[in-house]
Amino acid sequence: MPITYAFLLFLIFSSLQPILSLYEDQVGLTDWHQQYIGKVKQAVFHTHKTGRKRVVVSTEDNVIATLDLRRGEIFWRHVLGHNDVVDGIVIALGKYVITLSSEGSILRAWNLPDGQMVWESSLHGPKHSKSLLVMTNVVIEKDNVVIIFSNDRLHAVSCIDGEVLWNKDFEVESLEVQKVIQPPGSNFVYVVGFAASSHFEMYQINARNGELLKHESAAFSGGFSGEVSLVSSETLVALDSTGLILLRISFHKGNVSIQQTPISNLVEDSPGPAVIIPSSIMELFAIKINAVTIFIRVTGTGKLEVVEKANHETAVGDALSISEGQQAFGLVQHAGRDIHLTVKLAHDWGGDLLKESIIMDQQRGLIHKVFINNYVRTDGSYGFRALIVMEDHSLLLLQQGTIVWSREDGLASIIDVTTSELPVERAGVSVAKVELNLFEWLKGHMLKLKGTLMLASPEDIAAIQYMRLKSSEKSKMTRDHNGFRKLLIALTRAGKLFALHTGDGRIVWSLLLQSLHKSEACQHPIGLNLCPWQVPHHHALDENPSVLVVGRCGPSSDAPGVISFVDSYTGKELSSSSLVHSVAQVIPLPYTDSTEQRLHLLIDADKHAHLYPKTPEAIGIFRREFSNIYWYSVEDDNGIIKGYALKSKCDGNVADKFCFGTRELWSIVLPSESEKIVATVTRKLNEAVHTQAKLIAADQDVMYKYISRNLLFVATVAPKASGEIGSVTPEESWLVVYLIDTVTGFVLHRVTHHGSQGPVEAVFSENWVVYHYFNLRAHRYEMSVIEIYDQSRADNKDVWKLVVGKHNLTSPISSYSRSEVVTKSQSYFFTHSLKAIAVTSTAKGITSKQLLIGTIGDQVLALDKRFLDPRRSVNPTQAEREEGTIPLTDSLPIIPQSYITHNLRVEGLRGIITVPAELESTTLVFAHGLDLFFTHFAPSRTYDSLTEDFSCALLLITIVVLVAAIFVTWVLSQRKELQDKWR
Repeated sequence: MPITYAFLLFLIFSSLQPILSLYEDQVGLTDWHQQYIGKVKQAVFHTHKTGRKRVVVSTEDNVIATLDLRRGEIFWRHVLGHNDVVDGIVIALGKYVITLSSEGSILRAWNLPDGQMVWESSLHGPKHSKSLLVMTNVVIEKDNVVIIFSNDRLHAVSCIDGEVLWNKDFEVESLEVQKVIQPPGSNFVYVVGFAASSHFEMYQINARNGELLKHESAAFSGGFSGEVSLVSSETLVALDSTGLILLRISFHKGNVSIQQTPISNLVEDSPGPAVIIPSSIMELFAIKINAVTIFIRVTGTGKLEVVEKANHETAVGDALSISEGQQAFGLVQHAGRDIHLTVKLAHDWGGDLLKESIIMDQQRGLIHKVFINNYVRTDGSYGFRALIVMEDHSLLLLQQGTIVWSREDGLASIIDVTTSELPVERAGVSVAKVELNLFEWLKGHMLKLKGTLMLASPEDIAAIQYMRLKSSEKSKMTRDHNGFRKLLIALTRAGKLFALHTGDGRIVWSLLLQSLHKSEACQHPIGLNLCPWQVPHHHALDENPSVLVVGRCGPSSDAPGVISFVDSYTGKELSSSSLVHSVAQVIPLPYTDSTEQRLHLLIDADKHAHLYPKTPEAIGIFRREFSNIYWYSVEDDNGIIKGYALKSKCDGNVADKFCFGTRELWSIVLPSESEKIVATVTRKLNEAVHTQAKLIAADQDVMYKYISRNLLFVATVAPKASGEIGSVTPEESWLVVYLIDTVTGFVLHRVTHHGSQGPVEAVFSENWVVYHYFNLRAHRYEMSVIEIYDQSRADNKDVWKLVVGKHNLTSPISSYSRSEVVTKSQSYFFTHSLKAIAVTSTAKGITSKQLLIGTIGDQVLALDKRFLDPRRSVNPTQAEREEGTIPLTDSLPIIPQSYITHNLRVEGLRGIITVPAELESTTLVFAHGLDLFFTHFAPSRTYDSLTEDFSCALLLITIVVLVAAIFVTWVLSQRKELQDKWR
């Protein structure tokens, strides 16, 4: 009998065995990863008959990548440093990608098939200048030569090994080189540019040895401005300083001549100054006057003729050589919902090689760039494909009148993220669907049983993974009881909103905001904040939730603001408006009106507070809470922190009942000669705190957390130490940390780390703050923790009061009451430098906290907060060990299994967002940079739910076996008793 029960218990516990790692068939169940490259600025096609057809691109996010022309997938990519901006790319010898970056200082060659770096060369010069990269046809000992102008010096570099063959300095001061040109079939190059804004300089240089062959100069009293356009190998077109006169500059055989043509002679009623569209099309160039694009031909006699005016938005591509002596170029024009792609011969405007119309999604905006490539059809004629870059930073390939593929690379530049709940599922489920689900359920558990008993074939394993993905219902457009399914709403640098489903990362809807669209009234729109605006609860489910998008028309804080309200479910822009005031700060308030619209304060550059929504109900709620509203500002450059309260109305002549003045309550002025603000952090407004009391088992004591939403963490460094690590000595550097109450301006805590410097990354949660910096004395990174406790509640140390609820923890706390706080702190060495840091958040705040650390390797590491407990000691007592205190070490551990991104990288990691799920054990984690990564994370494991791979079938079998064993045992027992009685 005991043996039978032991066997049954073994079966039960074997079915409840926890899973401590990620199996192959679990990939993609709770996480997804998407790769992007950013907005493309240069593209070079590689479409040889042998090998894969691909396009090499460089982007505004300093990425070099090759894409498959068939599907748009990434073959390989390299993300260069933040300051390593790509200046040019060419393909050399059919097998190398040569890139110029870092303001022309670094030249690299990459292997075209796999992206491995072949060589790297450093190019130095006397001063910074425009960077130009030109692939020549000059061959020196079977080695092609690439010509680079950078740092005010001309370089010739070998394509095979990156050796600098020669370089050439220019004697003319303030020379601004515009073009480096190699005429076809020649062994020399022209270097042309402007000096002192009124002289044209031409140098003819031998490409083999750098010898100066000829130097000519020509003066023009009207001056030069803007870009130039190359119309032949010895002619270019420029504009004078007013933008009203076109200058045809010829340097045929080294003889410079300048011919002037007023634009008014070509275009009647010219409305204003023109801008040249940079291009290299033989005998043709384009200028733009306001919204009109004008194409002008340069005749053989040097005369300028207008061939076409385009009133629609037009993008022009560079010339493409299709045969000897023939060039083609592409242009794309908008016409309503359609775009017209036209490929023309450079010498014959009327002869169109290709003309196609394609319906384009209006949410992609205007076309910013176009790159064309030709191929030979089976009938011997030329076909063309066009790679176009849209206003929303997306990338599309057009061919044969259709969109072959598209990439949403705008998601590589997310600036703010919020979440929205999905709608509640209300529709019923049919009987047929229930029966089908029952059959699938039985089939799935039979397959799981085979897998548990290691009897599953590879086909069964694939079927198990497919059924898991299918049955998880993670991609449904309704909310689930665990709160895993949500919408991630992201605002990008292009001014576009994306709604991503947390289940599989697909784009549910996207919207290019008209309020952040470039216009005459708003020339440089930028997005600032994305905030939840209306979040209906169960009594108002008929209303869709909405978000508030705040931006402004320029980078300065005094630029006028713009706002938009967008439906979270449909992506429809409900309303938008241009504000008469600027937007320097956005403050969400903890109040909502009867329609669940959240109140917001928009602070302008003059420190006026503007209330939204502008409704009588909102103003009534606001006035009731008027005396409880405070805010603060941080002036990083000046080292000043100020606190404000509100006044009843705006100062001056502003007649707006929703505008309120402010009065300064306090200010902290840091000495500029010794401290510079480098980081400020506050708590999340919606963070849940489970308990304010912390029981210290070792001392049988109770400590009360100092929980305040008004605490501000400020980190400052010595001004000399604000540069890169190692730029100062330890004696010249220090890091000072403040904890400040933003209502009173009272400094609750201050600590100085001598011999330390930034960059500083910090996170604030509950009553503790963790920050990361560099220790110059130890030559290592450090992480420090500060915990702050409230001593004013020392009379509430009776544990039984906490148990029966006889305490005053819920009583209101005033920032003006006497602050009796005590802090505990500790510092630890840490291996990595950080890009971002966050902390897990759960629905009730019960689950233990873990730090989510974005490492320099673009991965996310989870670190238990217990490792950053300031009470850790070298030899903890038995009571402390039972409490869970970890013995003290000088370094924080890096556990390989703690990377929640597994073996994936979130390239260019910029931010980590945590969102609580309805399930208390789980937090949703979203990391964004160039790539996107999303996963479910359980800091204390899923203690409140069964795991996805829990074997229900095995549990049922165990129960059936248990019941059968009990019945058989009972029968055998009865029979034995009967036999004993007959004896």
